[in-house]
Amino acid sequence: MMNNENRIEILVGKTLTKVSVNEDKTEIMFVTEKGEVYKLYHDQDCCERVYVDDICGELSDLENSPIIMAEEVKSEQNVIPDGIKEEQCRDESFTWTFYKFATIKGYVTIRWYGGSNGYYSESVSFRQAYIERKD
Repeated sequence: MMNNENRIEILVGKTLTKVSVNEDKTEIMFVTEKGEVYKLYHDQDCCERVYVDDICGELSDLENSPIIMAEEVKSEQNVIPDGIKEEQCRDESFTWTFYKFATIKGYVTIRWYGGSNGYYSESVSFRQAYIERKD
């Protein structure tokens, strides 16, 4: 079982100064005004792929205003959620994970797709990566 530090809900009440997605869409970094750095990511293995499929909303709406909602919603394995087309589920095994965030500036939903041959993880991880030095 995950401890509270590894749950996305820990971001509620924090003010983010930067939210960024890496080039291959396999990692999202969240930097707080206190210099805490959190990341959503997947450690890729040989026979699966997990990545950000879509972002609904503007990531900039999550910056410079306290997070008032942060939640994870995960589909059952091989179940196609509402709004997803069947052709988007192209692997033998797949899982969709949605991260929903809100500030007073707006809502953002980040949709992750995880696909594999059924023997590998399709999940997204969240953890505090490090704390930046504030000089």
